[in-house]
Amino acid sequence: MDRWNYFNYFTEIEEYFWKKRGSHLLVSPLDWAIMETWQKAGVPLNAVLNGIDRAFESYGRSRRGGGKPLKSLAYCTDAVLEAAEEELQASAGKAESGKPKPAVEPFRREELKGYFSRNEGLLREAVAAGGPSALAGILEEARSGLATCSILLESPGLIDAEDLERRLTVLDERVHAGLLLYAGEETLLRLRREMDHHLAAYRRKMKAEHLALVEKQYLQKRLLEEFRIPRLSLFYLS
Repeated sequence: MDRWNYFNYFTEIEEYFWKKRGSHLLVSPLDWAIMETWQKAGVPLNAVLNGIDRAFESYGRSRRGGGKPLKSLAYCTDAVLEAAEEELQASAGKAESGKPKPAVEPFRREELKGYFSRNEGLLREAVAAGGPSALAGILEEARSGLATCSILLESPGLIDAEDLERRLTVLDERVHAGLLLYAGEETLLRLRREMDHHLAAYRRKMKAEHLALVEKQYLQKRLLEEFRIPRLSLFYLS
């Protein structure tokens, strides 16, 4: 997937799901977790939309449909993964043709500066809100890492967006690991109970490996919300 064409990946999926459903529905933490597993697995946006189409068609033909609209993207998981596999097979062996496009920066520098500055502020607020000192140390390191990324934007020549994303991914992963270590047993237990409640209706529909990824993303998202910590990846810039 050309990741730089997909920084609005989640918004596109959310709006398409609303359109297919025929009404706006607040996207749940479970739906966001599912979208994040697709994004991290490199599922192309077009495959996701095709899979959603198929899932709605299948649901409409089933007895469960009964004229009721789908409530969650969880019903679409198998169809999306099948569409992604088909797209991968169709593109296998195809050689790229034509002249390479001239290199361009995928994001405006002022846009990136604003994004990094906003996230630095949110991390500073999360530290000031209190909590385990070890977690505060990790958040301060993440804030310092963002400051370094901001300095890189001042360098001449084109921005290496892929390297920038790698740096942000490392910061995200360290924050996630810190939250799991220092969030506290009661907080983790409460969020896992919440997760199990939301996933109960869909566990049988998901393959074990996909279910494990959704559970991981769900817990990460809810921990970030609990401590009011932002996502740092460029995928969340929009």
